[in-house]
Amino acid sequence: MPAIRALQLLAEREIALVERDAPPPPGPGEVQIRVRTVSLNHIDLWGFRGMAFAKRQLPLTVGAEAAGEVAAVGAGVTGLMPGQRVIAYSALTCGTCRFCRAGRDNLCENVGGVRGFHIDGFAQDVVNHPARLVVPIPDGVSLEDAACVPVAYATVEHMLFDNAGLEAGETVLVHAGGSGIGTIAIRIAKSLGCTVITTVGSDAKAEKARGLGADHVINYRTDRFEGVVRRLTAKRGVDVVFEHVGADTWSGSLLSLRRGGRLVTCGATSGPSASINLMQLFQQQYRIIGSFGSPLHSLRNALGRIASGVQPVIDTRYELADFRAGLDRLAQREVFGKILVAL
Repeated sequence: MPAIRALQLLAEREIALVERDAPPPPGPGEVQIRVRTVSLNHIDLWGFRGMAFAKRQLPLTVGAEAAGEVAAVGAGVTGLMPGQRVIAYSALTCGTCRFCRAGRDNLCENVGGVRGFHIDGFAQDVVNHPARLVVPIPDGVSLEDAACVPVAYATVEHMLFDNAGLEAGETVLVHAGGSGIGTIAIRIAKSLGCTVITTVGSDAKAEKARGLGADHVINYRTDRFEGVVRRLTAKRGVDVVFEHVGADTWSGSLLSLRRGGRLVTCGATSGPSASINLMQLFQQQYRIIGSFGSPLHSLRNALGRIASGVQPVIDTRYELADFRAGLDRLAQREVFGKILVAL
């Protein structure tokens, strides 16, 4: 059996490029994907640090988000053909539970794990994947842009539209505007004609955020963002807070909301625990919405949005052997946009 390259986590914080046996031909209902580009996310960093929330077996091939081309199709697969450019949904959902049947794949009751985190991921030359979890890339969308969709761009789609119900002309506060999902959120909100306020951690990032179209940029290291937001909105507050920082920004995020405003959160990179004033919650009629991953339809919507011109921001590009350098850059919060790894 021929060998392929695979980037594997051998132990906590130990990663290596190895050769392994190629997968067998795709089985019924599967496609084999030749992976071309992997995109990094915090889930890759958590896995590297040993922060897996379920049992996993090492060595583990890393990479939760990728784009490539169909190399082969298994029996019974329709609508996909060799050579077609595709992205893959990262979670191995069951497809049969009530949530999967309702198109709410991210609530699957029998999920088999997330690639690159619980089970072997996409940082390998070829991988077999269920055809029902594969989405074709439209003409005009590059493989690099598409590689940002399955985790990052689709997460933003799900947060802003399925959960927060963002509407044209509203005012939105986007935290960590230089992050992969923060840059995407800024571009999407501006494409709708929203007023965008964003927080960043340096003056250099502030300039880049303005270049994306952010109307107001706050350096959270020098200003209390909630006070600036109240001033900018004449004490009214914002319609939507796009939250993924966690404990460090939680209280200020609530103070930044208008009465009846919506806070949507998908992360807690600064810590998972925060307090809340219940009287503030009900008197101001806040809506606080948790958002985890995305359903499959968000991947399709995201690709369509990119095709219309709302592209993700690319920070840096690495080769597969330099994957660790990409993780280090992500950990040091040096990024502005997405980090890509070419296979």
